[in-house]
Amino acid sequence: MKKLLVSAMLILGMAAPVAAQTVSAGTYNVEGTNLDGSSYEGTATITLASETTCVIEWKTGSTNSQGVCMLNGDAFAAAYVLGDAIGLIVYKVTGDGTLDGAWTITGKDGSGTEKLTLAQ
Repeated sequence: MKKLLVSAMLILGMAAPVAAQTVSAGTYNVEGTNLDGSSYEGTATITLASETTCVIEWKTGSTNSQGVCMLNGDAFAAAYVLGDAIGLIVYKVTGDGTLDGAWTITGKDGSGTEKLTLAQ
């Protein structure tokens, strides 16, 4: 019985592992849509603070904002302050490292979109 249990564990351990999603530190190109549907561009800089947390700073047009971010599986979320409002964005981490997200901000209806692509 022990041999069967050990064999089963070895077989399961040899199964193809699921690739862990990662977010790289660095500067990303930003492409997004505002709540009214208009588009914006800019950059976002991600600085890692630990294996799962980071600091993010966006520069889009004349707007600068900073936030805290966290990676959990293939979800990457950031909370930020913009003026007197608090915002939240949730990205899906894709296989190529692109972050596809949707965001909202307190006191506003709807949501915008945002895509971050690591600058080369």
